[in-house]
Amino acid sequence: MENTKSQSAQNQEEIREDSGQAMEELVEQDSSSAIISLKDVDIYQHKTLILSKVSFTVNKGELVYVIGKTGSGKSNLLKVLYGDVAPVNGEIQVVGYNLMKVKSRHVQSLRRRLGIVFQDFQLLQDRSVDDNLRFIAKVTGWKNKKEIDARVKEVLEMVDLKTKGHKMPHQLSGGEQQRVCIARALVNRPEIILADEPTGNLDPETSYDIFYLFRQIAESGTAVLVATHDFLIVNQIPSRILQIKDGKLFE
Repeated sequence: MENTKSQSAQNQEEIREDSGQAMEELVEQDSSSAIISLKDVDIYQHKTLILSKVSFTVNKGELVYVIGKTGSGKSNLLKVLYGDVAPVNGEIQVVGYNLMKVKSRHVQSLRRRLGIVFQDFQLLQDRSVDDNLRFIAKVTGWKNKKEIDARVKEVLEMVDLKTKGHKMPHQLSGGEQQRVCIARALVNRPEIILADEPTGNLDPETSYDIFYLFRQIAESGTAVLVATHDFLIVNQIPSRILQIKDGKLFE
């Protein structure tokens, strides 16, 4: 019995220690705080420094473009922001997480507060649009079927696809598939959407529609950070620009 009590006390102590470590990864925020904040952050690809001394902030409801040539480091910057690449040096905070301290086991909690949109869609081809969105809801902790179905309907209406939920991905155009990806990113009501070359495979007219949708999302209060080399669209739907050139980021 004493051994059992001793083991229980040890387990509780480990839980408290783990909880304490998780709290260290969070930073104090108030209503005026930036959702994303970087100061003098170095970003590497494997062992090669590709971006140095990166500093910028993104606030609630902002639409921000990160522009630069292919291979300039835009994708790696976004990977740092959603915890796929570890930052080096400096200070970095994303939706309340200190990414210089965050443990790998807590990265999933970070990502649940983000929405991520990829160039190549990454939809599940063996299920309908509705089921793609239901899947994301379930794996991120949603339990109530009625609440899930209501949220799926809501986000499809937001991206103007309310009649497409029964369709399979291959039955949709490229622009429609990207709208599904944006709907998927919105399911968890993220504080910011990170989009990596979201129109790289789309025609100009469809690209304009996607960027216009991003502007609408930002105006609703969700910040949007878009990495792109589509300078034409950036000029058509102007907003704040961060430019990557020669391993540096300029505003």
